[in-house]
Amino acid sequence: MLMRHNTLLLLPLMLLAMLFMTSCSENEDVMEEYPNWQDTNTKSYNAVYQKAVELSATGDKTWKVFPSWSMPEGPELFSVKPEQCIVVQVLEEGHGQGSPIFSDRVNCHYQGRLLPSTSYAEGFVFDQSFYGSFSEATAVPSSFLVSGLVDGFATALQHMHNGDHWMVYIPYQLGYGEKDKNNIPAYSTLVFDIRLVSYCRPGAK
Repeated sequence: MLMRHNTLLLLPLMLLAMLFMTSCSENEDVMEEYPNWQDTNTKSYNAVYQKAVELSATGDKTWKVFPSWSMPEGPELFSVKPEQCIVVQVLEEGHGQGSPIFSDRVNCHYQGRLLPSTSYAEGFVFDQSFYGSFSEATAVPSSFLVSGLVDGFATALQHMHNGDHWMVYIPYQLGYGEKDKNNIPAYSTLVFDIRLVSYCRPGAK
């Protein structure tokens, strides 16, 4: 009788041990979505920055590097660091005159994605102004103030002309920095596909 009582006491403990081992096994099978994310993003951005610098030096006008709009003018611009710049790949040149300034409102199509991660071979799309695949015939551009954007996006727009279509690479220092932002993990390089449709200045028609 005593032996049977002890066995009954051991049964719950054995069940708990089995559940614990199963839980551990399942956790081991779960892959981390953003492994070594800061290092991965830093190396990837530095590589595309170096590529743009080298191609620009050969006269290739489809790759550009722009320091952040918030950088002070003067000697500091000659010692600018990669993480203080954005990299641009020109996919299509527009024919507009002039560029938006910081206080302007813009109308543009865009898609923002992260670098490739465990589950997203082409990078997780965290925001876009259109549904599904882009169609110029049906997509409605988003309207917003340049001043309401992260530094990297604002920098790109202030160099664009109406009709420009650019792929813009923004280091995390000019994006959302070292903290998570909604569904964007800390240290994320932001890759924006941007088409500037038009812009307007406060007080102008």
